[in-house]
Amino acid sequence: MKIAIVKLSAMGDIIHAMVALQYIKSYDSSIEIDWIVEEVFAPILEYNLHIDNILIVKLKAIKKDKLSIFKEIKRVREYAKNSYDLIIDAQGLLKSAFVSNLLGQNRVGFSKESIREGIASKFYNQMVEIDYDANTIDRNVKVLSEPLGLEISHQMIQDKEPFLFYDIENLTFVLPKNEINIIFVIGSTWESRNYPKEKFAQIADELKSKVWITWGNEAEYQKAKWIEEHSDFAKALPKLNLNNLKAIISQSSLLIGNDTGPTHLAWGLNIPSITIFGPTPINRVYQTNINKVVNSSSKVNHYKLNKEDYSIRDIETKDIIDIAKELLDD
Repeated sequence: MKIAIVKLSAMGDIIHAMVALQYIKSYDSSIEIDWIVEEVFAPILEYNLHIDNILIVKLKAIKKDKLSIFKEIKRVREYAKNSYDLIIDAQGLLKSAFVSNLLGQNRVGFSKESIREGIASKFYNQMVEIDYDANTIDRNVKVLSEPLGLEISHQMIQDKEPFLFYDIENLTFVLPKNEINIIFVIGSTWESRNYPKEKFAQIADELKSKVWITWGNEAEYQKAKWIEEHSDFAKALPKLNLNNLKAIISQSSLLIGNDTGPTHLAWGLNIPSITIFGPTPINRVYQTNINKVVNSSSKVNHYKLNKEDYSIRDIETKDIIDIAKELLDD
């Protein structure tokens, strides 16, 4: 059987869906899995042995060049020549449904009541029902497993093997060995999702271990440098590609970060983590013995997130430090 998974973005969503792959392959090792993804996120999928082919699209480029849509249609139609037995749209957006429609006839996706862009369900032959406000990982797992007649339980997800990998031959930076190395992820797509840099510096000073700060753009780099200048233990990492970022996190003792893609890499690598939540729901993650959350007092509406909710700033550093010390002592 040959299946195509359409999960175009974003980093965290892709990671949360990938956990199903190891169980699909153990259920039936003959299943061939191709994954269609936005080019910028393809490195997340690289070196995963459960994926047969990573097929990129560049739909984001259409915003700047409307005519590029014809190039992308041609690209996806070339992929359709792989003759997929099943296409699973694990995204549930109109653009992912459109890609799925071009790929073949047997299409599965979320039901109208289960997704934000309900019109996307019109493109599917079979639909999967799960509450839109259900746990994000459970949602991804169900849409990938149910069409195959496979049930992946909560406990199976808790017991997962690490599923993110990297090319060790092409690393530009490695963490010092035989030391406690803590990673800070200080950025995200909204400013209201960012824990204050002053409090990150306080956490670094309190933990008194090497703290390495990741960043993805100039604004985040300036925050990283500020933390470095205001803490004796923190240092900004150099600019990292996704291969290096996976490697750095896999070598770390603990990751502390905002609700954003790089933070979720720790869960996929089975690395201890603390995810800090403000205006976004904590059911975007699985809480485990080593993966914890700290959240603000906000009541989050899954259907209408409030980008002006800055309650994350009110979370006490002590709440994070206490959990961090427990994880580091284990």
